[in-house]
Amino acid sequence: MKAFQKWSAGISCVVALSLAAGCSGGTTEKAAPAAAGTGTATDTKAPAKPLEIKIFAGLYNEVPDMKNAYWTEWQKRTNSKLDIEWVPDGDLKTKADLLFASADLPEVVASPDSTWPTLRSAIKNGAFWDLTPFLGDLSQYPNLKKNMAPDWQKYLSVDGKIYAVPRSRSRIDNGIKIRKDWLDKMNIAVPTTLDEYAAALKKIVDSDPDGNGKKDTLGLIGHGVIINDGDDAFAAGFGALDPTYNAEGGMIDKRMTPQWTEMVNWFRGLYTDGVLSKEFAVMKKTQAEELYKTGRAASYARSVWWDKEWEDSINKTQPNSKIINLNLKGPKGDAIVLSTGVSGGYYISKKVPEAKVKELLKYFDYTASDEMTDFGYYGLEGVHHKVVGGQKVLTEQGVKEVNTTSKGAGVLAYAKWGKVESASGDKAYNDAKKKEVEAYDTIGKVDPFRYVYSATFNSTWPKYESEWKSMMTKAIVGQISMDEYKAYIEKLNNLPEMKKAYMENTEAYKEFNKK
Repeated sequence: MKAFQKWSAGISCVVALSLAAGCSGGTTEKAAPAAAGTGTATDTKAPAKPLEIKIFAGLYNEVPDMKNAYWTEWQKRTNSKLDIEWVPDGDLKTKADLLFASADLPEVVASPDSTWPTLRSAIKNGAFWDLTPFLGDLSQYPNLKKNMAPDWQKYLSVDGKIYAVPRSRSRIDNGIKIRKDWLDKMNIAVPTTLDEYAAALKKIVDSDPDGNGKKDTLGLIGHGVIINDGDDAFAAGFGALDPTYNAEGGMIDKRMTPQWTEMVNWFRGLYTDGVLSKEFAVMKKTQAEELYKTGRAASYARSVWWDKEWEDSINKTQPNSKIINLNLKGPKGDAIVLSTGVSGGYYISKKVPEAKVKELLKYFDYTASDEMTDFGYYGLEGVHHKVVGGQKVLTEQGVKEVNTTSKGAGVLAYAKWGKVESASGDKAYNDAKKKEVEAYDTIGKVDPFRYVYSATFNSTWPKYESEWKSMMTKAIVGQISMDEYKAYIEKLNNLPEMKKAYMENTEAYKEFNKK
């Protein structure tokens, strides 16, 4: 797949309406708004010309056919004509960095992270509109006012000015998963602490839970720094997400804290015991996902809503599989991380005329409505989903067309269970899954570095990041001692520029949390 795959979704209103009617099984949908995000179903005047929007967005599934039933209906309802550059998730940050550094921005950039240094630099250099005066008191944007996560403006602000509207996602997202059917098969109790978890995985990797006659089952898999999506969940259990200060009162970056070092030592034990995958440092996300959904591994940390899809995949070769998300106690807290409810945002290029900025904001406000949010998660009834026992369940077409990528062109309303409920699971399945993780919202922690930003740290860290990853990997695999790793961390923490960065972290943390 090419890094960039550009799909033009332009279709005329007549074709859009006829296609939508043809695939909706005869159901009657609301009329398209007079302009993007405006108008009502009772408008009698002819709809306005569709709003053309060029968007840079992440690709998390297969490249979508922008003329399929889902995207045809999305554009019909929003009266839009979308031209989207879909960028594979694994390449997204690299491509975004290049984009932010260029002078050739599309009209809208969908960034999953509001703290990327290159994005902040582009904002500082005037690449994007300050939306504060447009949004005002949000009275003109009722859905942005009532349907968003708390403090969304703060997460998307720089120097007190709002530069984006949110990519709204639920706070409950990541879960440390384990194969419950394997625990049952081996008479292992569901782990409740990190030590019990490690012991359970040790028993699993030392046996043959899939019954293939080989000792080839992996324990904990992941991708990225250690296990990427799960790093912060484990870090929460070790207290690394708790604000930690040096002698000068500077807030230490989570990766440089003693608590993170304690976690590294714990992973070292997992690696020694054969529980942590030998390829943890080089595994790609697509590889990890494939291993898990083909029944090769016991544990993986990703969004809860994947469980049903992955169980269905595993069941093809290992019938009656069951995935659960654990609530593990660590030495200094619960190993549960929460998202902010704001997964980055939609930034509007300063090249866009002021009049069109207002149109784009109307479009985004409409995509934050309950109607569009429901559509974003379930698509069209009779086409993408059917109602079974009061629960919307995706059809085969729905599974193909309604996914993470399909939520990439709109804000959507905040949905507490948005990353928990499986659109392919029935009501009983989803009710059980919600009960499984309902405590997360209360006991989980938000990583403060999802909003704390230091310009000094972000200009300094790239000089050391690769070296730090290498040293951490060496510590985990036993190529250096933990004392050597600790000495390395101490050296970084004592750099004058790091101490300056930590003081900036303190100020940013205070600013965000002030009443």
